[in-house]
Amino acid sequence: MGYAKERGKFEILATKVGGLTIYDDKSVKIITDIFEQFSHSVRILKNKNPETFTNLFLNELEQVKVVKRALKLSEEADRQDTFVKYRDILKDGLESAVALTKLSD
Repeated sequence: MGYAKERGKFEILATKVGGLTIYDDKSVKIITDIFEQFSHSVRILKNKNPETFTNLFLNELEQVKVVKRALKLSEEADRQDTFVKYRDILKDGLESAVALTKLSD
């Protein structure tokens, strides 16, 4: 079962999320879209190959959700730092997904 298409998508998303540096409305909209695409693809992969992708679904995706909630609930003064943490954890999750798709080929 080839995962090249998903891997390519994750690589593009990781590049996009890596370019986000400043917390503003535009960046929040972009990172939210990236998260939704990541979440959707991880769920599909988990259903196709549970042995390989369940850990990604349970751990990496959950970490991203926790930081996303923290950004939503953070004080105005802390939003930039929380946004950077959100970006970094999402990028780590995307990179983990890329590595898993390489192992699964």
